[in-house]
Amino acid sequence: MARGRADVNSRKKLVTAVLVLVIVGGFFYFYSQNSDSSSVVYGDKSLSHFGLGGDKDDGESSSTVVGGEGSVVPKSIPVCDDRLSELIPCLDRNLIYQTRLKLDLSLMEHYERHCPTPDRRYNCLIPPPPGYKVPIKWPKSRDQVWKANIPHTHLATEKSDQNWMVVKGETIVFPGGGTHFHYGAGKYIASIANMLNFPNNDINNGGRVRSVLDVGCGVASFGGYLISSNVIAMSLAPNDVHQNQIQFALERGIPAYLGVLGTQRLPYPSRSFELAHCSRCRIDWLQRDGILLLELDRLLRPGGYFAYSSPEAYAQDEEDRRIWREMSTLVERMCWKIASKKDQTVIWVKPLTNSCYLKRLPGTKPPLCRSDDDPDAVWGVKMKVCISRYSDQMHKAKGSDLAPWPARLTTPPPRLAEIHYSTEMFEKDMEVWKQRVRNYWSKLASKIKPDTIRNVMDMKANLGSFAAALKDKDVWVMNVVPENEQKTLKIIYDRGLIGTVHNWCEAFSTYPRTYDLLHAWTVFSDIIKKECSPEDLLIEMDRILRPKGFIIVHDKRSVVEYIKKYLPALHWEAVTIYDVDDDDTVIIIQKKMWLTSQSIKVSE
Repeated sequence: MARGRADVNSRKKLVTAVLVLVIVGGFFYFYSQNSDSSSVVYGDKSLSHFGLGGDKDDGESSSTVVGGEGSVVPKSIPVCDDRLSELIPCLDRNLIYQTRLKLDLSLMEHYERHCPTPDRRYNCLIPPPPGYKVPIKWPKSRDQVWKANIPHTHLATEKSDQNWMVVKGETIVFPGGGTHFHYGAGKYIASIANMLNFPNNDINNGGRVRSVLDVGCGVASFGGYLISSNVIAMSLAPNDVHQNQIQFALERGIPAYLGVLGTQRLPYPSRSFELAHCSRCRIDWLQRDGILLLELDRLLRPGGYFAYSSPEAYAQDEEDRRIWREMSTLVERMCWKIASKKDQTVIWVKPLTNSCYLKRLPGTKPPLCRSDDDPDAVWGVKMKVCISRYSDQMHKAKGSDLAPWPARLTTPPPRLAEIHYSTEMFEKDMEVWKQRVRNYWSKLASKIKPDTIRNVMDMKANLGSFAAALKDKDVWVMNVVPENEQKTLKIIYDRGLIGTVHNWCEAFSTYPRTYDLLHAWTVFSDIIKKECSPEDLLIEMDRILRPKGFIIVHDKRSVVEYIKKYLPALHWEAVTIYDVDDDDTVIIIQKKMWLTSQSIKVSE
């Protein structure tokens, strides 16, 4: 009997031990699955063993193994924690806090770009928020977006009296209002045109006003309503306490960029805009001897306008009157004149030539910039307290000498000579890209409808001919010129297009899921030469691209073959691959729709 009880006890202990092992094993299995699929991980801790992210042990950069036999391609790439669904790596305030960067908040340095070091990069795929849907299509998207895609309704309450946005069921609706245009952006834009005596109150003034910079743009309704007048705006706002303004703008299909007037020059060349606009944008224009106004001055074309709607222009309390007096004195020394002043808005106009600058008394401030200052050098360049004078060509022409829109899109601009391009080279470039774009679109035909694509990025834009070839499509293009390339962005702006300078070894200044199509012509070959990581760029492109969006890679065959290996891990699929010539290949890729809930779910 005793031995029988002992056997029973031993069996009980054995069963208990097995159960414990099963439970512990199950726990570890669940934990490992969970941590693989939805984890907050830095580059050196997640993908380095795949050859992604951080530096190699032997000192070689990851780019040296592209296409090599020794490279290891992962079957899957970890997915970031859901809390990172809106991550902007170089504008991440958590990173600033964690690294204890010593920044001057009064100068807005905390809203400028501060990129993570390789060991702090999140080398994981950014997940969409819960309930994410394919965005509403343009032009309907101008006026409404899915609430699930940008689940932030704070502005609907904070700006409820100004008609910025209204929550209606599953959508967020944009009535077109703003801080200084409660009755709609359309009427406000017409009033500016009326103040300037433009025919028919049309802001484009017969095609002479094409490019606009909207500073402190809010949700970009001003820029959105300019589109119907054939005017394109670069809507600019920081990643600040007004939640997700630029994300809303891009979700709506309106051109926009995350940036701030802080200490660095904005990433646009000189003489890019016919009109700058600030409606109650809460900028201290008098700070640091007017350095921010001087930055606007650098960006405005000869005869360009600055429309300013703010209490200083009309309010009668002593502080606002003091600011107005000092601002008026400053712009007068800058040779600006009042073109019109009415109600809450004043519009200044810049001179057409250098003559006013040269007539100022010696020692007048702000001074002219030194003759060796390049007004088109912008990447990592500090703003300067000086006036950028016009080139001899602009001074003699008494203006930019540009054709009205839309003729300016295809007319060789005068500044071509500054980059040593001839008219023949310009025209040949246009023809080459017309043919390439025809080929791209013929290959995409089975996958897209007329409204499938709205937000497009050309990652290496050169003269902007890719964008020009899309002129009959209902799209807009962010033309990106790499910072180490020739300064062709001024030609792009002279053609009536928009864009920015960027370094593709770093993350782009935009929210996740903001572009429908990325065009990468020799971009990968370029960053390999710079010894940057092509794998990091693939992950960054995935961050930028909307689900169901497209990527066109036009590069060497070896580069395309290498990218093909990563398609499964990125949840991308090849639409088509074709050779252009002996060592020039195009691959068109579509990003699948996938969601996470502790694990990846791919839905077609």
